[in-house]
Order: sequence, then C-alpha cells, then structure tokens
Amino acid sequence: MTGTTGIQQTVTEVLDELRTLDDPRIRAVNEKHGDDHGVNLTALRAIAKRLRTQSDLAGALWATGDTAARLLALLICKPKAFDAMELDTMIREADRPKVHDWFVNYVVKKGAHAEDLRAAWMADPDPVVAAAGWALTIDRVTKAPDDLDLAGLLDTIESDMGTAPPRLQWAMNTCLATIGIESPDLRSRAIDIGERLRVLEDYPTSPGCTSPYAPTWIAEMVRRRQA
Repeated sequence: MTGTTGIQQTVTEVLDELRTLDDPRIRAVNEKHGDDHGVNLTALRAIAKRLRTQSDLAGALWATGDTAARLLALLICKPKAFDAMELDTMIREADRPKVHDWFVNYVVKKGAHAEDLRAAWMADPDPVVAAAGWALTIDRVTKAPDDLDLAGLLDTIESDMGTAPPRLQWAMNTCLATIGIESPDLRSRAIDIGERLRVLEDYPTSPGCTSPYAPTWIAEMVRRRQA
C-alpha cells in the first residue's frame, strides 16, 4: 500500500509539472495534427532524462490517459518488459498520432514481439492498429526484407491505399515509397502505383523538405544515394 501511495503522489507531481509546461501556442499547433498537448518535446525529454527508467511510474502515467503523460511514460518504460498482450492493449489505447508513433518506434520495435505483432496488426480491422502493423513492416522493408513478399505488399497497397483512413493511408504510402527506394527491381511499379493513386500529391511541404508523394519521394531519395 505504501508503494502505491508513493507512486500516486509522484504521478500527481509529474502531472502538475507537465501542466506548468503546457504552452497554448504549442497546443494549437499540435491540435492541427490530432495531438492534444502543449508540452515542448525537448522539455519532455529533459524530464524523462531526470526520471530515468521507472516501469511502475510509466504504467501509472500511461493509465492517466493524458497525452503528455503517455509520451513521458513511453520514454521511461522498459520496452522489453511488456508481453504481447500488453502491447496489443496499448496500441488500441494509443489514440493520438504522436503517442501512436512513439509507442511503435520506442517500445514495440525494441521488444521481442515486434514480428508477431506486425503480422497480426496488419490484418486487424481497426485502421489505427493496422497502421502500426504497416509501420513495423516499413522497418522490415528497410532492415530485413529477404523473407517479405514485397510484390504482395504492393498488391495490397494498390488495392487498398486509395480509400484507407488517413493514418493507415499514410503508413501504407510510406511503405510504398520505402519499397520503391530500397528495391530497384520493384521501383518502377511502386512509382506507377503512386502516380495512379496520387495519394498525398498535394500535401503541403515546407521549403527544403521532401514531399510525401511517393513518386517524388522515391526519386529524391534515389537521387541522393546516387549523388
């Protein structure tokens, strides 16, 4: 009982600190992207560095449902301590884009269940969960593509990406571009799919940044590698 009280008190203190760091201007920018917090991520990382790894505190922060608290939880948890069922539950709770992204990249990819979950999540009817499966697949395309059916992935992208919900569509488009960049034999087909579906063709891109439109993205990355 004493330990639980101590954790709860610490959670309250951390939440209070996060509230003092909430900047309305940052929140307004984040809300345009679906994230409901206003904490500068550099400041958030500084708190995580101070707290170091604390699994119990991470679990308690995640349980609050607060976006900034969940981001902090992902920075101080032990990724390899989660079993597959816990990870599956958490991805279904990761309803904000930044939480979703950090959870996949900072926790799932570093654990022992990434490959099993990748296959299960890609087939999940929930598009947010499926997007996580595609994000893990992108990592495989880049690092360990030998036993992946890349042509089959392109088949799925070609048939489903055009009508997919935004977060899933973004992940599938990223996979399309990654296949085109990493697999010369499939590059022409990847570009052709991108040109026909025209997904993210008009996405606003800041000067100096590469467009997420797959044909442009593929061409630019290939050019850089050949330079």
